[in-house]
Amino acid sequence: MLSEAMAAMAAAGGTAVVQAASTDAWTGLRQRLARWLGRGNPQRENAELERLDQTVGDLDAAAPAELGRVRIHQGAAWQARIETLLESLDDTERSQAAEQLSALLDQCNPRGGMSASQGGQAVGGNVDIRADHGSAAAWNMGDVTLGNPTQPGPPQG
Repeated sequence: MLSEAMAAMAAAGGTAVVQAASTDAWTGLRQRLARWLGRGNPQRENAELERLDQTVGDLDAAAPAELGRVRIHQGAAWQARIETLLESLDDTERSQAAEQLSALLDQCNPRGGMSASQGGQAVGGNVDIRADHGSAAAWNMGDVTLGNPTQPGPPQG
């Protein structure tokens, strides 16, 4: 049984596969993850590359109404593959593999980096949306919770 941290890392790996599929980040993630899963065995690495390619094919072929379900299925499948590999290692190897996986995931989505699923937008910093001269602008944010700002202090002058 994996620790909670290891299980979370495996889940992050599954999510990274699905988020990177068919994006500019895919090639790098595909190569690094296949190498990590292959553990130095070229045949296993090639098999993982084929599985990763199949994942992209499944996601690309999914009808829009089915895409969410396919993404969840693929993410869970890759999470399970990562968990299975981690469980197969002894404690020392597992610790080393976890460090390698963490570094791999950081390369794909550095801390503070952002990603968005298909149809989504990821924005870092301020957003300024304008509708000028009869044009229209819209931004669908889904569920958003905003806190109350702190009250200003007494005027100084």
